[in-house]
Amino acid sequence: MTQNPAGFKCGTVAIVGRPNVGKSTLLNHILGLKLAITSRKAQTTRHRLLGIHTTEDTQFLFVDTPGFQQKHLNALNKGLNKTVTQVLDEVDVVLFVIEPMKLGEADEKVLTLLPKDKPVILVVNKADLMGDKNNLLPLIQDFDLLHPFVGIVPVSAKKSLHLDELLETTRKYLPEQPAMYGEDELTDKNERFLAAELIREKIFRLLGDEVPYSVAVEIEKFEVDKKLRRIFAAIIVDKDSQKPMIIGKGGEKLKQISTEARQDMEKLFGGKVYLETWVKVQGGWADNARALKSLGY
Repeated sequence: MTQNPAGFKCGTVAIVGRPNVGKSTLLNHILGLKLAITSRKAQTTRHRLLGIHTTEDTQFLFVDTPGFQQKHLNALNKGLNKTVTQVLDEVDVVLFVIEPMKLGEADEKVLTLLPKDKPVILVVNKADLMGDKNNLLPLIQDFDLLHPFVGIVPVSAKKSLHLDELLETTRKYLPEQPAMYGEDELTDKNERFLAAELIREKIFRLLGDEVPYSVAVEIEKFEVDKKLRRIFAAIIVDKDSQKPMIIGKGGEKLKQISTEARQDMEKLFGGKVYLETWVKVQGGWADNARALKSLGY
């Protein structure tokens, strides 16, 4: 974007909250496409992911963060928690996402991390499930006493309800400056990264709790020509016993993971994809600093 109108605003917005509260779904629905991976399993997001949403007068740079994790504190999750606290130091505005029906210690833990010197907006996701808006008032009043929020916006990320109101409230606190990215750019991540994330999402969605958190995806080769992307990906597990779970009987589960991931890649990349996947065992990778670095964590 080479020219911006007078009064144009651009700034970074962190989306934070406990695991599995709908942060990635919120980002995807604001952007209008599937950029961040989602599943019902907590801690699906492992990376700091930038989603860029540009309008006529604003460029919002949304940072989707991993959910702050109190369980499973291996080297991987300790690193993810560090990412959350680093992001909070660097952004212009914070969106603190909660669910109205499931407030607990995990939400309160994130609340203690919120910066006092930056505008924080309380986003009550899944507010449509509460029925009458008045049902939210006691919750909102309780939270308002715990932190000086600059705004409170009930939304439904999944149904795209009140997202315009959320953007309007967020815009008030962004600095006036030119756009940092082109108006057609959607993220700072490359296709290789996005391909790995889409495969990992399918593992989380299709295997539920059968496979623990120690699963990663490594893109070993990514080739692009005019008509086709050829992607070769290794699914890395921690134990030999996890390998057959991902492959499934007669290879059916791995085939389903690959097919659904390929279909999502074709939608996101806007072209045909050839995807080949296999499973390999790398014991203890989630606690191995070198392995984590090689996998981009």
